[in-house]
Amino acid sequence: MSRRVVCRGTTDLLDRLLGHDAWTTRQLLPLSRGLDDEPLDRPFDIGHGTLRATFRHMIGNMEVWTDLMRERSARPPADPHGAGSSIAGLIVRLDTIAPDFAAPATGIRDAGRWDALWTDLLDEPPQRKAYGGAIGHLIAHSMHHRGELLHILARLGVPDPPEGDLLGWEMRQRRCSALFLDSARCPKQARRVGAMSAPL
Repeated sequence: MSRRVVCRGTTDLLDRLLGHDAWTTRQLLPLSRGLDDEPLDRPFDIGHGTLRATFRHMIGNMEVWTDLMRERSARPPADPHGAGSSIAGLIVRLDTIAPDFAAPATGIRDAGRWDALWTDLLDEPPQRKAYGGAIGHLIAHSMHHRGELLHILARLGVPDPPEGDLLGWEMRQRRCSALFLDSARCPKQARRVGAMSAPL
């Protein structure tokens, strides 16, 4: 059955979690775009110590775990001083990895393979893990660190950060559905992740 992306609420829990996860992180990155290196790298007693390092940790974990679950070689960590660690570079990395993570997650769901096992080759020794547990862990991991990012942004005085809750995200999708019937005018991240999709 073919699928098309539309901007409206879904009935599936995983679609909600994936859409909210990617979209909400995507809202925090542009808020940081106006900051220079000093506030981005200012130490705080929370998260991974700085705003930039916490973003890098979140997105890096998405990349590595997705590689492992898709049975690819885990990509090396991004250079902390390279282009991939700038806010612009982090946005590109998130926009790339979010749909790359969503694809196997929704495939596992559709096949009913939540309890199927994959091998985490980075563990010593390598460990077998269930796809369902790993997918849930990664989504929860990002949510945990977003709370830390919101705390750091507030301490840096960045105005108007989003609350970041799932119901707020879903209400936004429903408002979008009421205003715009064509997916081309819906929030970009919802379309790219494929979280707001429905069968024809």
